[in-house]
Amino acid sequence: MVSAVENTGSKPAAWGAVLSMALCVAMLIASEFMPVSLLTPMAEGLHATEGQTGQAISISGLFAVAASMLVTTAAGWLNRKWVLIAMTAFMLLSLVLVAAAPNFLVLMAGRALLGVCIGGFWALATAVIMRLVPTEDVPRALALMYGGQAIAAAFAAPVGSYLGGLFGWREVFWALTPIVAINLVWHAVALPSLPAHRKQDFRAMLGLLKQPYFQRGLLACMLSWGSAFTMFTYLRPFLEQVTGVDVTTLSVLLLLLGCAGFIGTWAAGRFLKGNVAPFLKLPALVMGGATIGLLLFGFSVAAVGFFMAIWGAMNTMFSVIWMTWMSQNADDAPEAAGSLMVAAIQASILLGAVIGGLLLDGISIEATFIGSVVLAVLAIALIGNGQRLLKPEAI
Repeated sequence: MVSAVENTGSKPAAWGAVLSMALCVAMLIASEFMPVSLLTPMAEGLHATEGQTGQAISISGLFAVAASMLVTTAAGWLNRKWVLIAMTAFMLLSLVLVAAAPNFLVLMAGRALLGVCIGGFWALATAVIMRLVPTEDVPRALALMYGGQAIAAAFAAPVGSYLGGLFGWREVFWALTPIVAINLVWHAVALPSLPAHRKQDFRAMLGLLKQPYFQRGLLACMLSWGSAFTMFTYLRPFLEQVTGVDVTTLSVLLLLLGCAGFIGTWAAGRFLKGNVAPFLKLPALVMGGATIGLLLFGFSVAAVGFFMAIWGAMNTMFSVIWMTWMSQNADDAPEAAGSLMVAAIQASILLGAVIGGLLLDGISIEATFIGSVVLAVLAIALIGNGQRLLKPEAI
């Protein structure tokens, strides 16, 4: 395990930098998944089907996969502070392209650029956190950083849905741009210099991929994320077609889902300590169960709100659980592990959006949710008690 002194370079924990990264996480999540809450008006405005418009999420996932594998190696000896700043600048440009997109092609180009930002940022994020705070504070710092996810989940989707109904979907994306610009300046001020310790190459990634415990963990992570986003990408069509909600009720339900995320963030920071194995199957188990609940009781707004709250609480714990697993089981090669984890997660989001869209357009929205449950069951079966996903000396 990397020592606390090595992690922080003999400096105090840089909590201001952690907060800056938390805001970046909030903006990334808001930017990446805003089409979920605006899927219907975006499809109408671009003269496309909802299934096709859902690919605005899959295209960002595709480019995120590529970027996550390449950024840590292509950046070479570049200072990680300036790489993170560059990724945030890409996010700002992406939002401008999407908001001003005259057609579907330009929209997809903007989303592809966002994918580069997503892949690059997340590939470095956990490794950077491990350098900003002492080892014992890493789970707490990860929970704080992913608090940005809770904020985005709480407010981005419902506010986006509501404002989109009032002013139009383009204005929602324009509204994000000044916040990202502020975050860009905050990065420059708060992040300490983060010189590369060593030049990354693909050999470190291949070394990790040869480890059976890491292979199993990566596949389990992919199945869990694939399950979550096969459902989440097409949540709005489900709520409109099955539950029969209007825009106001949709916004309230999305706000409930998001606010529940604060409970998940609090729980992750409080209970996620020591052995992470018992927690690994919780995301697939709880979120898959909530999806079954939506399928069975989707006709009831109250029941839907209940299951969405459960899903939202686990959603924010999800990332902390799996990134803690990574930090504990690949601490000797955190950037290589981060690249592989982000590639796996984004590939899962991509496939979830593609498969879910095909099931939605080809069969029904219920078929999309059933596909999500199937992936959750496979994840639970692979994880078991979690011990086989741990590095031998960590067991």
